[in-house]
Order: sequence, then structure tokens, then C-alpha cells
Amino acid sequence: MAKKLKSTSPELDTKEPQLTKEEMTQKREEITAFYKDNIPHLEIQADYEVLLATIEEARAKRMQAQMFMAQQYAAQNSQGKEPSKEEVAFKEAMEKAASNMK
Repeated sequence: MAKKLKSTSPELDTKEPQLTKEEMTQKREEITAFYKDNIPHLEIQADYEVLLATIEEARAKRMQAQMFMAQQYAAQNSQGKEPSKEEVAFKEAMEKAASNMK
């Protein structure tokens, strides 16, 4: 179980902070400035995340295409047909790519 932390100032626990209108306005301005200062950084981060998602999508599509080609090759090969030069080159490229990923 988590222990409840004791406050060093019990009067802060029971009283709500009383701020004047000027203090409230100043706090709002500080908060607004903080968010405005961080917007450029967040926009860069958003661009970065979009690029990562695009890369992952491209990788998934490439992997799906490779799997399709491998299945087609396997289906043709199981029928006893001699593989073409392209099929042999593709198989070698797939094996090379798989060994490079390890």
C-alpha cells in the first residue's frame, strides 16, 4: 500500500490559495507563455513522429510484398517447375537480407 505523504504545512492543506485578480492574470500569462514557447518543439516532435510512422508503414508494405513473392515462389516450386533466374536471384536476395537483419 502506498503511504500518504504528510504535508509540511497543514494550513496549506485546509486553505485554498487566495490570489488577487492581478496575480491570477499574471499566472495566466505565465502559463500561456510557457505553452507558446513549447509549441515549436512540439511541432518538430510531431513531424518526427509522422516521419517514423511513414517509415514503419513503408517497411510493413515492403515486408508484405516480400512475403507475397515468397509464397508465389513456394507455390511454383512445389509444382515441380524449375525456378527462373529471377526467382533464384530473388531467393538469394531474400536470404541475404534475412542474414543482414540478424
